[in-house]
Amino acid sequence: MRRCVITVGDLGEFGVINRITGRLPQGAAVMLGPGDDAAIVRVPDGRVVVSTDLLLEGRHFRRDWSSGYDVGRKAAAQNLADVAAMGAVPTSIVVGLGIPADLPLTWLDTLTDGFRDECAEVGASVAGGDVTRCDMVVIGVTALGDLGGRAPVKRSGARPGQVVAVSGRLGHAAAGWALLEAGAPLDSSALQQAVAAHRRPRPPYAAGPQAAELGASAMLDVSDGLVQDLGHIAEASGVRVELDPQALAVGEPVAVAAKELGADPLEWVLTGGEDHALAAVFPAEVRLPPSWQVVGRVVEGEGIAVYGREIGRPGWDHFR
Repeated sequence: MRRCVITVGDLGEFGVINRITGRLPQGAAVMLGPGDDAAIVRVPDGRVVVSTDLLLEGRHFRRDWSSGYDVGRKAAAQNLADVAAMGAVPTSIVVGLGIPADLPLTWLDTLTDGFRDECAEVGASVAGGDVTRCDMVVIGVTALGDLGGRAPVKRSGARPGQVVAVSGRLGHAAAGWALLEAGAPLDSSALQQAVAAHRRPRPPYAAGPQAAELGASAMLDVSDGLVQDLGHIAEASGVRVELDPQALAVGEPVAVAAKELGADPLEWVLTGGEDHALAAVFPAEVRLPPSWQVVGRVVEGEGIAVYGREIGRPGWDHFR
């Protein structure tokens, strides 16, 4: 018996828009949501933190590996994490969607729900966006945030004598991707957790504003690998960052996945991206809460070094 699947092409452009917006409640920061030429979002601080990212089907996600809900949460998370990395609190996102006409409506619904639920983690809203026809799924997300009177925490503030700390998990998403790529059997909860981390990151959103309050002088979202991303802080600040691999936690899912695939788990921790942990630089005298783990230091010089290890490929580069 042939199964009837309702697609976005059956609804048409404005039917699709109405279906999406009907699933999106608006928070207190949104003064005017979907329905007009543009949204209006409150900016209590007087400054707006803005970040944008693009996700392409087949490069950033695969529909046979991830559900629409997973993709929605991931797309929102990587932008909301960038806002948090500036020390700001996310307020809203706007989404541009390119989708095929034969995309099932159920996939679109779960994608929308993923956007909504990830935003709900930080009290943000999906304030608007655009939709067009495309041969594959293309997602553009722009996130907005409020600094709440705090100074932005940029990449250029690291100084010799300070310490480097990380909040959030590292290596999990890379381990999950490697398992999926290898077609490994997911016959333990640890392996399933690693794959879940690839499908849906868990950024430590609250740690961004917390770091700003604690006096962090530099910070960023670890999206392309800890070594590569800390290299950006080193370059922007004109300093050298030295990492202690013994201080880096290797989570159980990473360790089990590495054993399954015969890989080095610390390599994923150092160079794997898409966990969207936060890495920050603090004055050495600051007493850090348990949510932050010191993993290195800042010294005179340039570049980045990892004690006792040679790092070949430091992280992800779209054009490498």
